[in-house]
Amino acid sequence: MAKQASLDDFRVPYHTDEKAAAAFRLDAFEPGAKPFSAGSKDTDRAHLSELSMQIDALQDMLHTQPRKRLLLVLQGMDTSGKDGTVRAVFHEVDPLGLRVVPFKAPTAVELAHDFLWRVHAQVPAAGELTIFNRSHYEDVLVPRVSGGIDKAECERRYRQIRQFEQMLSESGTTIVKCFLHISKDEQRARLQARVDDPAKHWKFDLSDIEARKDWDAYQIAYRDALAATSAPHAPWYLIPADSKTHRNVMIAELLLREMTAMKLAYPSAKPELAGVKIE
Repeated sequence: MAKQASLDDFRVPYHTDEKAAAAFRLDAFEPGAKPFSAGSKDTDRAHLSELSMQIDALQDMLHTQPRKRLLLVLQGMDTSGKDGTVRAVFHEVDPLGLRVVPFKAPTAVELAHDFLWRVHAQVPAAGELTIFNRSHYEDVLVPRVSGGIDKAECERRYRQIRQFEQMLSESGTTIVKCFLHISKDEQRARLQARVDDPAKHWKFDLSDIEARKDWDAYQIAYRDALAATSAPHAPWYLIPADSKTHRNVMIAELLLREMTAMKLAYPSAKPELAGVKIE
């Protein structure tokens, strides 16, 4: 009998030194794999709806907690499905206490500060579930590939990210980081679909073609960033993302597990309300 897939099989190991981190390989994970799929898309969608409702119930409890927070980081190549994940996984979730932060290219004002300045202002508040659609990791990916930072600066930023996330964790933030692992062929198909459908042209930019030329460089940059910054308090998970429905189910399963581990509960009942009748 085949071994049942575990979410921890897709957790990026915590590397204690540069040599161990260098041994981590993205290509050891198949983007087209569907280990958490029940079989058909319809079955997976029905399961996703159930998961989303469970997440909603836990998020309702989280919203009442003054010392707990949850940060979900979504990173991946163009078309890997960051927007689609938010729409699908949270479609049953009450927007109260839920916030999505999309990170674009930094503005002139943001560039005038340290790279984490704009990020710190967006981390979850007490009782909040915040989703980063792209994140502070853009600042160790894009400038590395473009040549905007050298190896020494890249290593400094890895260290600063580890320290930043440790501070968030110690302040009551549960951090879940997902790399949406899409294949180059699937990206080509999704980009072509955007080109072929005028209603999707707004999603496409010619810079997407230029970025695709740097595919291999981005894969190396992602590999190194994930290996350098996966930690017990802020783990990275590899999410096979060629299948949209599988991607959504796997992230929902992961989020539900992490929220359950937070041991969320509503505040204690107020004794003074016992027997109160509303006229």
